[in-house]
Amino acid sequence: MKEPYSRTKSVWQRMNQTERKAVMAYGEKYKTFLDTARTERLAVTEILRQAEEKGFRPLYEMKDLKPGDKVYWNQKGKSVILAVIGKEPVHEGIKIVGSHIDSPRLDLKANPVSEKEGVVYFRTHYYGGIKKYQWPTIPLALIGVIFRKDGTKVEINVGMKEEDPIFYISDLLIHMAQDQMKKPLAEGITGEQLQAIAWTNIEGKAKAKELFMKFLKDTYGIEEEDFATAELEVVPATKSRDVGFDRSLIASYGQDDRVCSYANFSAILDAKPGVKTQAALLTDKEEIGSYGNTGMESSYFVKFVMKMLALQGQNSILDFYETMENSEMLSADVNSCLDPMFPEVSERDNASFLGYGINLTKYGGARGKSGSNDANAEFLQKIRTIFDEAGVCWQIGELGKVDQGGGGTIAFMMADWGAEVVDCGTAMLSMHSPYDLLSKADAYETYLAYKAFFESK
Repeated sequence: MKEPYSRTKSVWQRMNQTERKAVMAYGEKYKTFLDTARTERLAVTEILRQAEEKGFRPLYEMKDLKPGDKVYWNQKGKSVILAVIGKEPVHEGIKIVGSHIDSPRLDLKANPVSEKEGVVYFRTHYYGGIKKYQWPTIPLALIGVIFRKDGTKVEINVGMKEEDPIFYISDLLIHMAQDQMKKPLAEGITGEQLQAIAWTNIEGKAKAKELFMKFLKDTYGIEEEDFATAELEVVPATKSRDVGFDRSLIASYGQDDRVCSYANFSAILDAKPGVKTQAALLTDKEEIGSYGNTGMESSYFVKFVMKMLALQGQNSILDFYETMENSEMLSADVNSCLDPMFPEVSERDNASFLGYGINLTKYGGARGKSGSNDANAEFLQKIRTIFDEAGVCWQIGELGKVDQGGGGTIAFMMADWGAEVVDCGTAMLSMHSPYDLLSKADAYETYLAYKAFFESK
């Protein structure tokens, strides 16, 4: 069994050769997921594909529930919950791991197509917290759905295959950027300048936009008006890659929070059914406050739990609240770790380290812990015991210096219903960038941590 906690030895130093091979094998499967599940809709599709292969069935088709049953809830194709029914009634509490499958990106506006000097652009509106200057001059893909006027849904996925074209946001050449270079980073590129080039071909007297719209009509049956009924996302087209000669790191778009989401659903697929019901919650909209009917501020998780309770003969709202008070949750979201290139924003003794295991975060929020769940010591002790007994490498850290950092997760929402909750996820570098960076060892320990939690009493 590995030494579970250390601030002087990395996970790699605590592993044997068999464990190292397991880390690398896990990394390959995780990279495939990252490149397949590039958006929240694609993530739900892939998660349900694997879950159904393992015997999970829709909860809304069940007539009763017995120990060992595997069920899922598909929330509008953008959030999903997987659950394995425990030996005890659901009312006695649920082991929940809650992660999110949305990531910062650029969304097409409702009227996105414009032409300027013969260049056709997609206008965008960024989603979540981004550094705008990072998005120009990188290869981009267009993924999502659009509805024709007759109600037909068209799925778009262009840019991820080698033979696909990509989309591109231009930047000012260095030779003419004297004024731009004097601006603060936050103002060097504006939101309205994040327009992706889609077309430049001109033939005869037709304008570029006319030819582009004809192409869309001929290829997809799409009219310009149809963009008003679309969800189209512009995301990095760069695929996941190993980093360093030792291949110990992974760079990829969307690792916040698909590193935790992949670990979450992989853990529930692999975990032994337990005394308690196990639930992997994979939700949408976290990056913009968890609002909307696919985010955690909505009612779908409540309905999911109450449906399980009803199938076991308990139908009141009081039963739901008692269930939640008996429940425990790991709020599975990423955290920062100490970046040697930017040490001034972290307080070293309370920062996470790259490659030192899954990160426990007692409190998040900002400044005076505003918006934080702030887990209690009793629950932290229980989680530490679970990880120690399972040989999971873990560490504890916070998101930057007191007056420097801060961030929120879905933890406080679940705690509002009475559950014991602590933030617990992978520490990473370059979070919210188009190409996040993390350790394969940390990703693997995240999976082991969630699996151990699901299987605990």
